[in-house]
Amino acid sequence: MKLNILGCYSATPRTFTNPTSQVLELRNHLFLIDCGEGTQVQLRKNRVKFSRIKHIFISHLHGDHYFGLVGLISTFRLLKREADLHIYGPKGLKDVITLQMKLSDSWTNYNLYFHELTSKDSELIFEDDKVEVHTIPLQHRVYTNGFLFKEKEGERKLDMAAVLNADIDVAYYRKLKQGFDVENKKGIVIKNESVTLPPSPPKSYAFCSDTAYDEAKIPIIKDVDVLYHESTFLEKNENLCEPTKHSSAKQAATIAKKANVGTLILGHYSTRYDDINLFKEEAQTIFKNVELADDGKVFEF
Repeated sequence: MKLNILGCYSATPRTFTNPTSQVLELRNHLFLIDCGEGTQVQLRKNRVKFSRIKHIFISHLHGDHYFGLVGLISTFRLLKREADLHIYGPKGLKDVITLQMKLSDSWTNYNLYFHELTSKDSELIFEDDKVEVHTIPLQHRVYTNGFLFKEKEGERKLDMAAVLNADIDVAYYRKLKQGFDVENKKGIVIKNESVTLPPSPPKSYAFCSDTAYDEAKIPIIKDVDVLYHESTFLEKNENLCEPTKHSSAKQAATIAKKANVGTLILGHYSTRYDDINLFKEEAQTIFKNVELADDGKVFEF
């Protein structure tokens, strides 16, 4: 699991910081999460292949989270994209994007599918044989969702020394990976657990931006490996959290602790602060395993 932070600052873009956007690489998928202004430039800077992006998830309709989307869709068209593109986001997103495309006569030459979200409860919005994605309802000034990405359990691993010693034909290797007992070349049934190893534990990632402090999401994100949680404010400005429906670093850390997550990544910093290290210092008074997002930073788990 690999997370590439393209932008992680709140409000307006600056010459040295970008609004929210990130790419999650999980089981051969490249998921784009939010698409603030300048996202396609950041994709190029970080050498992310446009053609590998087939699913885009938009948390809400505030500009710093989706103003880059129509530009990216247009660029895909100019690059003569052929692969389908699926976009998951709040109801109204399709109207916004298609109106711009209509007025500019810039319809895509590839299939563009909008999956508009309206539920206030967590729901499964994407699934294949390797990964599933659920919404995380968040408390913000407009309808907002975070997203929970979960690997499905993979195949068992061959213990090659044991497999060869058991004299199993190569034709049965696939069956072994799938967990079946098989016969060896002498017709003896070989128990699967004697020649295979358990698969790697499935990984999970939760993206939560933007949101006020809200413990209702804790059961959804319980025990995730990695949680990205907005931390717009430091403690000295915590009085701004409620009216703006944002969180402080300490509030994000409290959620991480109560949800028993593995690692907390902070982001969506207000640009009023000169030093983002202060966010980590405050969060670590409550939850120790804290990382700081920053534009261009890559995390591998």
